[in-house]
Amino acid sequence: MESVRVDRWLSAARIFKSRSQAASACTEGHVRVNGAVVKASHAVKVDDEIATEAPRGTVIVDVKALSDKRLSATLARALYADRSPPPPPRDELFPAREAGAGRPTKRERRAVQKFRGR
Repeated sequence: MESVRVDRWLSAARIFKSRSQAASACTEGHVRVNGAVVKASHAVKVDDEIATEAPRGTVIVDVKALSDKRLSATLARALYADRSPPPPPRDELFPAREAGAGRPTKRERRAVQKFRGR
């Protein structure tokens, strides 16, 4: 096998949960192969670079092997080398309380609700 459709490869590598999600990402212009926006039918070869906006965030991978069938997670990891940037730090949803401080008082509860914007 010399090449595979990009939507099939993205599904086989488990970047997207389904081939239809991968195809719609290609249609919307969220998938780039070697820097160029591609359609779902674009052929992917070994050593290509794929950059996409997946549900988990920005994903940048180098293609190491080809497959058009969905594989198990451990086998799918062998299809690519991941060069994705680390995810941004998560924002705190509420102020932290000391461990073992017990139940919050009414005043503390109202402060938390005010902080959350309720």
